[in-house]
Amino acid sequence: MQKKVLLKALFLILILFFSIFFTIKYNIISIITDQHKLIEFVNSFKTLSVFIFIFLQIIQVIISFIPGEVTGFIGGYLFGTILGTIYSTIGLTLGSIVAFYLARVFGRPLVLFFVKQEYLNRFDYLMTHKGTSISAFLFLMPGFPKDYLCYILGLSKMQPRVFIIISTFGRIMSTFLLSIGGSLIRNEHYKTFITFSAIVLVIIGFFYIYRNKIEDRLKKLLHKYQ
Repeated sequence: MQKKVLLKALFLILILFFSIFFTIKYNIISIITDQHKLIEFVNSFKTLSVFIFIFLQIIQVIISFIPGEVTGFIGGYLFGTILGTIYSTIGLTLGSIVAFYLARVFGRPLVLFFVKQEYLNRFDYLMTHKGTSISAFLFLMPGFPKDYLCYILGLSKMQPRVFIIISTFGRIMSTFLLSIGGSLIRNEHYKTFITFSAIVLVIIGFFYIYRNKIEDRLKKLLHKYQ
């Protein structure tokens, strides 16, 4: 049992180290915020571009302060709506699992490197309850910092298999929407893209404006039923 824990910890450390090394070596933080640079970077790996894209999605979850919206959009631009969604989902799922286990194995001190204290305080109720249904809703909510949530839930009582299910399916809708946007631009459907973007922004704006009320309501439901 002790050997398994040590091997798991070593494996997680290697993934974290390689993610940080890759990010620094290729200046990923700068590249990932610029769509044109990101496209050129992924394409420069030619036959390995799919694997590099998936790895970028893994990294942007583990290093949670790296914005992930651009990578999802680029997935649709480079690979189309369906493949972009699939590749993004693979990377995001793997990255979410790593973040969850990093928190589960190394605890709060490591989590504080990637998650702001204010977010830990804000969602401390998820750490003391299983909160499965609420966590699933938070993953579905547009504009919510889902990468932070992976670390926070790693500190909770949630079972790993439950986390994998809700984090995977909870991300699919937003990933699909980003892939659609990227695909529309690639195919030069600019009018459709503008209409599509306007609808998505209205939805995101609604959740952003009422996010505190929604979260307060969710907290009350959690304390009521658990």
